[in-house]
Amino acid sequence: MSYSFEYIDIILLAMIAGFIFLRLRGILGKRTGFEAETTSQFEKVLNNVPAEKKIIQKENFDNEAQQEFLKGAKIAYETIITDFSDNDNKLIASKPLLSKKIHDQFEEALKERTKRGQYAEITFIGINSAKIKEHKKIDKILNVTVDFVSEVITCIKDKDKKVISGDPEKIKKIYDTWIFSRDTRSNNPNWQLVDTLT
Repeated sequence: MSYSFEYIDIILLAMIAGFIFLRLRGILGKRTGFEAETTSQFEKVLNNVPAEKKIIQKENFDNEAQQEFLKGAKIAYETIITDFSDNDNKLIASKPLLSKKIHDQFEEALKERTKRGQYAEITFIGINSAKIKEHKKIDKILNVTVDFVSEVITCIKDKDKKVISGDPEKIKKIYDTWIFSRDTRSNNPNWQLVDTLT
């Protein structure tokens, strides 16, 4: 008698398993043999759309692109100024934003400051204005010249913390003209400071 109950249990379990399988198949679907081809075609479409949009953004430096550039230029300007003027006499945060030429110039100036036993103190108040003076493209290199007007409190001190130049309590207005550059063929969206005119 107990054997018959075991057979009934097995049949019931098999029916339940079959029902679950059919339900899952109905919900999830089944493989047809075309999945890999469909996925690869879909990926090609997805990869092509962003690529086309990137080309448009790189080639056109219209008003919208200029406004986006200025947002980044302001952040870069503040980062470079504060990094160059902090008291460790090292370029850390601003290093990726500098071309090799500018980086080497800044490094040399910082080494000279260190030799004299001096360091800088700066409080960046803010940028009053940032305007694109000109932009021009040479081959695939886009150069943008920006006029900055900013306010800072800055001074140079010696190792005994004596003020050598500047005023630690006076706000100073600074006028800078910087040139940023990027290769429009590159996937890297970052700009680099390539020259300082003032």
